[in-house]
Amino acid sequence: MQSRFRARSVFVSSASALAVLAASPAFAQVTEQNDSGIETIIVTAQRQAESLQDVPIAVSAFSSDALERQQIENSSDLQLTLPNVTFSKTNFTSSSFTIRGIGDLCVGVTCDQATAIHVNDTPLLQTRLFETEFFDLERVEVLRGPQGTLFGRNATAGVVNVITAKPDLGSFGAAGDAEYGNFNAYKLKGMINLPIGETIGIRLAGFYQKRDGYTENVYDGSDIDDRDMYAIRGSLRWEPTDSTTIDLMAYYFREDDNRSRIQKQKCQRDPTGILGCLPANLKFETLNGNATIAGLLTSQQFLSSQGIPTAFALGSIYGTDVYAGFTNPADVRKVNTDFTPTYFTDEEQYQARITQDIGAFTAQLTGLYHVSRVDSMQDYNLSVQNRAGYTPGLTALYAGANGLIPLPPGLAGYLAPVASALIPSGPGGELCTSQAEPSGTGSYGGHSVCAMTPQDFDRSVQTSKDWSVEGILTSNFDGPLNFLVGGIYADLKLSENSYYVNAFGLDYATGLLGAFNSYSNALPPSFLATPSYRNNTDYFRLKSYGLFGEAYYEFSDRAKLTLGIRYNNDKKLVRARTTLANFLVPHGLDQAFDSPFVGLYDADPGLAGNQIIQERRVSFKEWTGRAVFDFKITDDNLLYASYSRGYKSGGINPPLSPIFAVSDSFEPEFIDAFEIGSKNSFLDGTLQFNLTAFYYKYKALQLSRIVARTSVNDNVDADIYGIEGDAILSPTPGLLFNVGFSYLHTKVASDKYLSNPRDPSGGRSDVVIIKDITNASNCAVVPTTAGNAAGANAFVNYVNANVINPSIVTSGGLVPRTAAQPNTAPLAGTTPFPSGSGIDATGAFSICSVLNAAAASAGALFGGISVAPSGVEVNLKGNKLPQAPNYKFSVGAQYTADFDNGMSLVPRVDLTYTGESYGSIFNGQVNKISGYAQINAQLQLNGANDRWYIRGFVQNLLDNNATTGLYVTDASSGLFTNIFTLEPRRYGVGAGFKF
Repeated sequence: MQSRFRARSVFVSSASALAVLAASPAFAQVTEQNDSGIETIIVTAQRQAESLQDVPIAVSAFSSDALERQQIENSSDLQLTLPNVTFSKTNFTSSSFTIRGIGDLCVGVTCDQATAIHVNDTPLLQTRLFETEFFDLERVEVLRGPQGTLFGRNATAGVVNVITAKPDLGSFGAAGDAEYGNFNAYKLKGMINLPIGETIGIRLAGFYQKRDGYTENVYDGSDIDDRDMYAIRGSLRWEPTDSTTIDLMAYYFREDDNRSRIQKQKCQRDPTGILGCLPANLKFETLNGNATIAGLLTSQQFLSSQGIPTAFALGSIYGTDVYAGFTNPADVRKVNTDFTPTYFTDEEQYQARITQDIGAFTAQLTGLYHVSRVDSMQDYNLSVQNRAGYTPGLTALYAGANGLIPLPPGLAGYLAPVASALIPSGPGGELCTSQAEPSGTGSYGGHSVCAMTPQDFDRSVQTSKDWSVEGILTSNFDGPLNFLVGGIYADLKLSENSYYVNAFGLDYATGLLGAFNSYSNALPPSFLATPSYRNNTDYFRLKSYGLFGEAYYEFSDRAKLTLGIRYNNDKKLVRARTTLANFLVPHGLDQAFDSPFVGLYDADPGLAGNQIIQERRVSFKEWTGRAVFDFKITDDNLLYASYSRGYKSGGINPPLSPIFAVSDSFEPEFIDAFEIGSKNSFLDGTLQFNLTAFYYKYKALQLSRIVARTSVNDNVDADIYGIEGDAILSPTPGLLFNVGFSYLHTKVASDKYLSNPRDPSGGRSDVVIIKDITNASNCAVVPTTAGNAAGANAFVNYVNANVINPSIVTSGGLVPRTAAQPNTAPLAGTTPFPSGSGIDATGAFSICSVLNAAAASAGALFGGISVAPSGVEVNLKGNKLPQAPNYKFSVGAQYTADFDNGMSLVPRVDLTYTGESYGSIFNGQVNKISGYAQINAQLQLNGANDRWYIRGFVQNLLDNNATTGLYVTDASSGLFTNIFTLEPRRYGVGAGFKF
C-alpha cells in the first residue's frame, strides 16, 4: 500500500531477472545498499538467498514501490514497461497477455492459458484478475518463456505472478491513499496490519474505484464505459514454531457498471451488401445491413424462396438497408447507440498454505478455491437502426394477425401470437426484441425488451469454479547438489458459458417462419427456436495434474547446471450446442427444449441420429523440461544459456452447422525455446545492463478465427526470435534512469491454408463471392481453369435465373413453384465491387448449396466450376503472428531532491513506444495496428520520515487513442471490425499516509 517512491528505494528494472520464488519457503525479500544508489534486491530462491542479477532466469519484476512509481495500476499497465509484452482486451469478455509474440490467441472455454496467471504462485483458472486494480502487493513478477518445472500449470508464453503483501507479526501498521482525477474519478485504498500476540498477524486491505465513462454516446448525450468496482483481501499468518508458517488469504472483487467490452467499430461500407464491410480499409463507416443474417432472413428474396408472401418482408437485399444514412462518429471516444451496455463480474479466492522446515528439507502444501463470474451486454453493432423500411412488413403482419387482409383460412391465428409478441401496440409502436435469456423462448415466452428503434445486442456470460492442491519439497544441503520436487492437481467446473446475439430481425424471422411452417403442416401455432443466436456450453470439466522437479549442481562457485522436468496430464469434457431457428416450439411453452418437435434438432451432426447436445472428451499427456547452464565471469558479470520444452494442451471447438467445415478439436501446441543471456554491473555499480536473445520453434500454435458468430481454433507452426535489453543508470546520488528495448520477429513457418473472411475471393479476380441468403455465410464460385472469370459469372447468373428463382427452398431441397406461389423477388446476377474496395472479383446473392449441386451437374458447361464453402483458401506461410510488435522501447527518469527538514520532492517521467503489429494472422493493411507512444508523469512530495505524501499525476499525457488490438466478426454479422484502444489521458491528485 506504500506509495512513497525515492531514488534510493528498491528499484526493479523492466527486464530484471527474479528467481522463481516457489522454491522458497518464506518468500523473503531484503535489500542491500551499495554506493551507487541502485539497490540490489535479494530474494530467497531455489535454495539460497541471492541477488536478482545472479539468477539465470528471464523475468521482469516490480516491487510495490516500483508499481506506484511507474503508475502500474493493473495488468494492462504492465505492458508499458516490459520488453516483448503486450496486453489487449479481446472478444467475449476475454483478454490476451502476449509475451514474445505468444499470447492467448486461442479463444474458448476449453483453451488453456498461454500466459498463466498466478496469485502467490498458485494458478488461477478463468480469472478476472486483469480487470481489477493492484493494491497492497509485495511484488508482481512476469516470467518470460515456457514455465512449469518449478510450480503451477504448464505455460508456453510465460507467467504473471501476483504476490500479495503478508501480515507483519512484529508491529501494528496502517496506510491509506485517496485519489481524485478527471472523469470525476476517485479511488480509495487502505491497509491495516494487526499483530496478535507474537505468533499471529492479520492484514486487511482493499480498494474502491468509481469514475464516469470515457465514451460519449451522441445518441442521448450520456457517458458510457464507466467503472464502479471494489475489492477486499484478508490475510492471516501464524507461526506456531520457528520452523512452521501458516498463511491464509481470502479475496473478493466485484464490478457492476456500464463498461463497454468493445471500444469502437470500424468498417468500409460495402454498397453491394454482399460482404457488409470491404477489406481495403478501416473507416468510421457502418456495415451494410443487407449482409447480416437478420437482414437476409427478413428480406423479400428469402421469404419468396420459402413460399411466403413478400408483403411480410422487412426489406429487400437490393434495397435500402437499416443502417443507410447512419452516422458513425469519427472519434474512438464517441459512439452512437440506442442500447446502454452493462457489465458485471465478481471473483472469490481462498488460499491456504503451510510451510514446514524439516532438517535439511522444506515442505510446502498450498490449496486454492476460486469462483469467477462475468455477465456483459452491449449493442452488437454500436448503431441505431432506421425502422422506416420495416413499415410495409409490420403493417402486413398486423393486418394479417387481425384479419384485415384476405388470407388462407386459419392463418390469422398463427400470425396473431407473433404480432402480439413483437408489435404489441401495432406497427407504429414499440418493437420488442428477445432478451438474452436461457429459456430459448425469448419474446414468445414473455422475455422481451421493447423500444421505438429496432434493437440488436449481444450478451456474454460465464460462471466457473476451480480448486487446486500443490505440494513442494526442497532440499537445503550444504553440498553442490540440491533439488526441488512437486506436484499439483487442478479441477475446474464451468457451469455456464453462453454467447447470445439478439436482434429484432431475428425475432421477426423466427416468428414469421414458424407461423407459416406450422400452418403449412397443420401443427399448433409455433415459432422457430431459438429466436436469438446462442452458443452455449452447458458444462465443461477440466481435470489436470502435473509432476515436476528441478535439480541444481554447482561445479564451482561460478558454474551451475539446472535440469528440470515435468509430466502433464489433462482431461477435458464439454457439453455444448449452438441454436438459432432450429426447431418449432408451440406458443405457450416456458422452455424451448420442452417442445414436442425438439427431436428434429441435431446438436451433433458428427454422430448418427439427432442429439440434443454435443458431448466431447479429449485427453492429453506430455513430458516437458528445461536445462540451464550459468557461469559467473566475475562477481558482477553472469552468462547463461537455456533450453526449454513447452506444451499447452489442445481442446474442443464449439458445435457448428455442418455447412461450416471446422475440426471438432484442435491440437496441443509445443515449443522448443533456446535462450542466452548476460547480466552485468559496471562502473562501480552505477550501471546495470542485461541482454537476452531467444529463438522459439513452435509446432501447432493455437489461434482463433470467427466462424458462424463464434470462435473456432486452428493450429499453425511458427518461428520466433528476438532480443531484449535493459539498463539502469545512477550517475549521481538521487538521479536514476532506466531504459528497456526489444526486437521481435515472428512468422508462420509451414504451409497453412485458410480462407480469409474479409476477402473470400482469396485475392483472385476470376471468382464470384456469394452471400448465401439462407444463412448469411459467404462462399466462392471458382472456375476450374484459372482466369475463366466469364465462365464463373455466367454460371452464377444461370443458377440464379433458371434454378433458384423458379423454385422454392424447403427442408427437402428445391421444389417447383406453383401459380399460387409466384416468384415476386428474383435473385439478380453478379455485380462488381466498387473501386477501392480491395476486391477485384465480382459478387452475388445466391444459395451456396444449390450452386454446389449445380456445379457438379452442369459446371462443365461453363468450363468447369467448383464451390469453395468458406472462400478461396490462402497460404499463411510467412505471415506474422498477431499481437506481436516488431519492437518496443521504454525510458524512465527520476530525481529525488532531499530537503533539510527531512522532506523530499520526487519527479518522474516514463515514455514507452510499441511498434507496429497485426490484429489478425491474415496480416494485410486492414489488419495492421500502428505503433504508438505513451507518456506518464508524476510529481510527489514526501513528508518527514515518509509518514505522508502528496502527488500529482498524468497518464497518457499525449491523449493517444491508439489501437491495441482488433478482431473481425464473421460473414453473417457483416465483417465489421471491433477495436480496443488505450485509455484516454487521465490526470489528478492523490494523498496518502502510512504508519
